[in-house]
This record gives sequence, structure tokens and C-alpha cells, in this order.
Amino acid sequence: MAFSRDEEGRYLVTVDVDATVSVTCQRCLEPTTTTVQSSNTLAIVWTDEQARHLPKHLDPLILTEEPCVLRELVEDELMLSLPPYSYHEQADCNEELVGLAASEPEQEQREEKPNPFEVLAQLKPGEKH
Repeated sequence: MAFSRDEEGRYLVTVDVDATVSVTCQRCLEPTTTTVQSSNTLAIVWTDEQARHLPKHLDPLILTEEPCVLRELVEDELMLSLPPYSYHEQADCNEELVGLAASEPEQEQREEKPNPFEVLAQLKPGEKH
């Protein structure tokens, strides 16, 4: 984290995140690691009105009467930097779970369900069943 002021006197916080984190693989549900990297500059403001007037390259950090917890700020930046989906390499995934997820249900387990619109087809004028 770096703290500074810009030409217009705004207080800025630059948060640079470079970390390796443990996440759950969405394919096999086992832990995996991923690297997250992010850099974000936040402008400290005290009201929503001040936040609306910030330049587009600055994100607002709205401070209230409660103190800002820097650990929570870093956690938020980490969460925003995570990829939406995390996977192992295909060969590294738990093959049994991958096989179950990719396999089709067996033919004998499929039940033929009656078509709920069959009754309506019988009521349609001009067609006799």
C-alpha cells in the first residue's frame, strides 16, 4: 500500500496485490492455487457526492466516522482480483469426480415421464386420438 496526494490535493491509496491464494477447483472440488495480481488507486472521500465527482481512473474509498481497517481493504482487493472460475489442469483433477461429471446417466436410470401437454393435444379441435 502506498499513500499519497495528487495535484488536486486528494488523498490517495494505491493498493498493489501480488499473491498466491488457495481456492477450490470448480471441476473436482479439491484445493488448488492461483496467482492474483492487481493494482488499484483509491481516492479517499467522505461523501457520495465527492465520490461522484472523481475522475474515472480513481475508485472511491468512502470513509465514515468508523476507522478504515486496512486488512479489510486488502481482503476486498484480493476478492476483486480472483478469477470467476478456478480449475486445475485437466490431468491434475481428481479423475473419478471428472469422470462422474462428464458421464451421461445410464439408460436404465432414465425414466420416461409422461408429457404434461399430451392432455392438451387431445383437447385440440380437429385432431382425434
